Amino acid sequence: MAKRTTEIAIPMVLVGVFAAVVFLAIGSEQSGPVFYIVILFLAIFVFFFGLATGQNLTSPLKKLLGKAKELSEGNLSSRVYLETKDELAELADTFNKIAEELEASHEQEVNSEKSVGIKVQAKTQELEETISALEQKVKNRTIELERLVEESNKLQTDVKEKEEETTQLRKELNDLNQKISKRAGSKG
Repeated sequence: MAKRTTEIAIPMVLVGVFAAVVFLAIGSEQSGPVFYIVILFLAIFVFFFGLATGQNLTSPLKKLLGKAKELSEGNLSSRVYLETKDELAELADTFNKIAEELEASHEQEVNSEKSVGIKVQAKTQELEETISALEQKVKNRTIELERLVEESNKLQTDVKEKEEETTQLRKELNDLNQKISKRAGSKG
């Protein structure tokens, strides 16, 4: 902003110097010490007037630029309030509206993210409950299948025992039949 102040102050100072030169040219015939003192004061006044005017014009611009930097760095609550009633005040109002819209947009985005997060969490919980129910069903089926396998193994063992008994009984029956046929063959 110092550049802007200089751009405004230099033409004013040059105008003051030009005025002083004109007064010197006009009053060179009556050049008394009072005249030169007046010219000196006039030059000093024009110089400081130029600097003050430059500062007054650039001060609101500095404020706007500072707040714009804050906004660009992420401070969405940054606002500019100028006491002037000129185009710079309109620019500050426009800046404030933009900042408000950005802040509202950011809040809406944050709220949307929270909403999506809640929905995802609810869906995840729903899926976890479904998975848990399915796991419980699998456990119950596994227990039932293990019981059926045990019963099947027991039945197979029983069948083998019954086959062995049947084989033993057939053998005894064959032995008895042979004894009976031997007795019947020896009697006859």
